[in-house]
Amino acid sequence: MSAPTQYVYAFADGDREMAGLLGGKGAGLAEMTRLGLPVPPGFTVTTEACKVYLATGEEPPEMGVEAAHALAELERAMGRTLGQPGDPLLVSVRSGARFSMPGMMETILDIGLGDDSVAGLAKASGQERFAWDSYRRLLQMFGRTVMGVDGDLFEEAIAAHKAARSVSADHDLDADELALLVEEFKALIRRETGEDFPQDPVEQLQRAIRAVFESWNGERARVYRHREHISEDLGTAVNIQAMVFGNLGDDSGTGVAFTRDPATGARGVYGDYLPDAQGEDVVAGVRDAVPLAELEKLDPRSYRQLLGHLGTLEEHYRDLCDVEFTIERGRLWILQTRVGKRTAEAAFRIAHDLCEEQAITADEALARVDGAELTRLMFPRFDLRPTDVPLAHGVPASPGAAVGVVVFDSATAVRRAAAGEQTVLVRRETTPDDLPGMIAAQAVLTSRGGKTSHAAVVARGMGKVCVCGAESLTVDPVARRLTTADGVQVHEGDTVSVDGTAGTVHLGALPLTASDVGRALESGTGTGALIEAVLGALDHADAVRRLDVRANADTPADAVRARALGARGIGLCRTEHMFLGERRSLVEAMILARDDAAREKALSALLPLQRDDFTGILEAMDGLPVTIRLLDPPLHEFLPDRTELAVRIASSSHPDPHDRRLLGAVERMHEENPMLGLRGVRLGIAVPGLVAMQVRAVAEAVVRRLADGGDPRAEIMIPLVGTVEELRLARAETERVLAEVAAETGRTLDLPIGTMIELPRAALTAGRIAGAADFFSFGTNDLTQTTWGLSRDDAEASFFPLYLEKGIFPVSPFESLDQEGVGRLVEMAVEAGRAVNPGLETGVCGEHGGDPESIHFFHRAGLDYVSCSPFRIPAARLEAGRATLTAVQNSDSR
Repeated sequence: MSAPTQYVYAFADGDREMAGLLGGKGAGLAEMTRLGLPVPPGFTVTTEACKVYLATGEEPPEMGVEAAHALAELERAMGRTLGQPGDPLLVSVRSGARFSMPGMMETILDIGLGDDSVAGLAKASGQERFAWDSYRRLLQMFGRTVMGVDGDLFEEAIAAHKAARSVSADHDLDADELALLVEEFKALIRRETGEDFPQDPVEQLQRAIRAVFESWNGERARVYRHREHISEDLGTAVNIQAMVFGNLGDDSGTGVAFTRDPATGARGVYGDYLPDAQGEDVVAGVRDAVPLAELEKLDPRSYRQLLGHLGTLEEHYRDLCDVEFTIERGRLWILQTRVGKRTAEAAFRIAHDLCEEQAITADEALARVDGAELTRLMFPRFDLRPTDVPLAHGVPASPGAAVGVVVFDSATAVRRAAAGEQTVLVRRETTPDDLPGMIAAQAVLTSRGGKTSHAAVVARGMGKVCVCGAESLTVDPVARRLTTADGVQVHEGDTVSVDGTAGTVHLGALPLTASDVGRALESGTGTGALIEAVLGALDHADAVRRLDVRANADTPADAVRARALGARGIGLCRTEHMFLGERRSLVEAMILARDDAAREKALSALLPLQRDDFTGILEAMDGLPVTIRLLDPPLHEFLPDRTELAVRIASSSHPDPHDRRLLGAVERMHEENPMLGLRGVRLGIAVPGLVAMQVRAVAEAVVRRLADGGDPRAEIMIPLVGTVEELRLARAETERVLAEVAAETGRTLDLPIGTMIELPRAALTAGRIAGAADFFSFGTNDLTQTTWGLSRDDAEASFFPLYLEKGIFPVSPFESLDQEGVGRLVEMAVEAGRAVNPGLETGVCGEHGGDPESIHFFHRAGLDYVSCSPFRIPAARLEAGRATLTAVQNSDSR
C-alpha cells in the first residue's frame, strides 16, 4: 500500500531537489534553511495540492489538517499567534512554480491584520504609520487578488489622497491619511463585492492560498508560459512565511542582490537596495532604489553578513544567484534565492568564468548556454557616431539594439506589432499585466526602476532589449508622449532607438553594424571576455558533438561565409537559385523550345554558367562534402506572371510575338497546386536533357577542381522522390553522364547519389528507396507541409495565429519539428533505410536543421548531420554539442 500524499512541508523538511513538488521558491527556501541562513520560518503547500484544487475546485481534505499543524509550528517558533490583537504574527502568501515566472502569479503580504490587530501592531512596533500602511497594503492586495476588485480603484483612491496632501509618493502619506485610506478601501471592497473584508486571520490565509492556486490559470501566467514553453499542468506551490518588515525606519530596508551582474556576467555583487521599504516596492520599481554598494555605508554590519551569505549561496548552487533580502531594524533576513535569470551575454560569461574557477566542468558550462542565446549575441548593434546624442540615459537592464515606434500601453504594442510594425513599449514602470505588450515589442523603456525591477527581470528572461530607470524622461500615458529633461517631446508613433547595452535611448532610427561576436565568429578571433567565452563554448561543443553541421548555401560567397562560421560542408545547394536574374531568359528559351535541337541549344548555354557556379562553391568548400540538389521547383516559376503577361498583351496594339509564346507556355504549364505538381524528380523525367545538363555541370566542375589540385567532394541529390522507380531512372541518367565525363577527361568520378526525403510515401518506403540511394537528406520543410496537408504560406497568413493562441500548436511546426508526426516519419525512414543500406548517410536540410529543439531530436534519431542557413551555423554547432551531453545524461539516469 502506497504512503499517503503529503501536501504541506515545513521549510526545514525540503531541499533543492524537490523543486517539482515545492516549486522553485519553496525549494530555495528549504535549501537555505538547511544551510543555516537566516530565513524567516514558514511552510510550503505543494504543487500537487494545487493540481487537485484546479481539477476539483476543492483542496485535498488532508491539506487543511497539514496546513493547520504547520501554522501551529510556525506560531510556536515565532512566539506569536496569527493575527493576535496584542502583537500579531503576520505572514506572506506567495506563489512559487517549478520554473521562475516573475510577477506572473500572485503575492499577498501582511495576512493576519485586521481591525483588532492593527493597533497591536502599532504598539508592538512603536510605529503607527507602519501599522496602517501594512493594513492598507493587505486590503489592496487581498481586495484585488482574492476578492476580484479592480486594482485601479485602489490606485485612484491613493492618488486622490496624495493630491489632497500635495505629495507625490505613497511613502509621504502619514498615519492619519493611511487610516482614512484603510476605511475607504474596506468600503470599496464592500461596494464592489457585496461582502466585508474578512477579519478572521485563518479565513484570510485559506482564501489567499486558493487565490494563488487560481492565479496559475490567470491570463498573464498563461501568456508567459506559452512564451516560455512551460507546461500547463505543473501547477504552483504556495509559500507561507512569517513576515519581516523593511519599512520600519532608516535602520530597515529591502533589496535584491545578484552574485554576478545579470546583464553582463561580470564578477562582483550587484543589486538594488531601498531603505524603509517592503520588497514589493523594489520589484515594482515604483520607487528608485540605490545601488547595493550604498548599503555598506548605511549598514556595514548587514552588508558584510549579506556578502557572506551571497558567497555561500553561489558556492552551493555553483551559479549566479538572485537573492531577495530584508533588514528589519538592523537584523538581516534572506527571503528567497533562485538561480538568476540573465542575458545571453551574462549566460556565456558566467558559464565560462565558473568553469575557469573550476566550480563547474566544461560539460556543465556548455549545458548552461544555448543556441538561442548565441543567436541573440550575433544580432547587429548600433553604429554610434559622435553626433548621436541620447535623449536620455537609464539602467542597461537587457542588452541589444532595437528600433521601433513608441507606444504607451500593452494593447497598442500588440495591435501595432500584429500589423507588422516594430514597437518600443514605454512605461513609467511595467506590471505583470504588461506582459503581452512586452512580448510584442522590440524593446522596453521605463522611467523608473533598476536592474531588479519587473521590466528588467522579465525582459532579460525573454531576451528583449530593455532600458530602465531613465529618470530624466517624463512619461505621460494619457497624453501619449514622453518629455526629456530638455523639453523634447516624443509622441506615440515616433521612432526611437533603444540601446540596451549602453542604457540609452535615441530619437530616430540609428544605423546598425555587425556585432562584435558575429565578427569574431566569422574570423575565428577576437578579444574580450564575452568573445573568449563564446569561442570557448563552441570549441567544446565541436569537441563533443556527434552531429556534423553543414550549410544551406547556393553561391561561392555564401559557402565562404558558412565555412568561416564553422560549417563542415554544404548540405543543400539549391540549383534553381542559379537560374534567376539574367539567366532567366535562357530558361525561357528552354521552355519555349519547339524541338530537341532548340532545347539542347538552351541547355548548352546554361551548362557553362552552372559549371562555373559549382566550381566556385567546390573551391570554397574544398575537402568538405557539397550536396547539390538538382532543379526542384516547377518550371513555370521561371516564367512571367500569367495575369501580368495577359494584361500586357491585351493592352498592346502590337503584342510582342515572344510574349504570346510565353503566355502559351504559361497557360500550358499552369497548375492549381504546383507544390504537388510537375517539379523535382518528375521535372527531370519529363524534360529531356535537364538532368543531364546539371549533372554534366557538376561533373565538369569536379574535374576542373581536380585539375587545379583541389579535393572536391560533390554529392548529387534527386529531389521529391516518392517511389524507388523514380530514383532508379534519375540515378541511371546521372551515372550515364558521370561515366561520359569520366571517359572524356580520364578522371575517376565516384560521386554519391542520393535523394531528398520530403514526401510521407518516401519515408514510408524508405527501405526500398535506400537500395538505390547512397544518402538520405530530409527536406523537413516540404515533409511538414505534405504530412500536415497544408501550405506554409497560406496557413501562416490565415489560421496559424489562431491555432497557436488556442494551444493546438505549441509552436509552429515549420519553426520547430513536429516530433510526433514528421519526426516519427524521419525515425522510420532512418531505421528502414539503414536496415537495407547500413552505410546510408542521413541528414536534414530543412531549416529545422538550425532549430535548437529539433537538433536534439535529430541527434536522438541517429542522423549524421544537420544543415541550415549560414547565420544559424554557430547556434547549430552549439546545440549539437549540447545534444550529445543531454543524451549521455539521459542514458546515465536510466
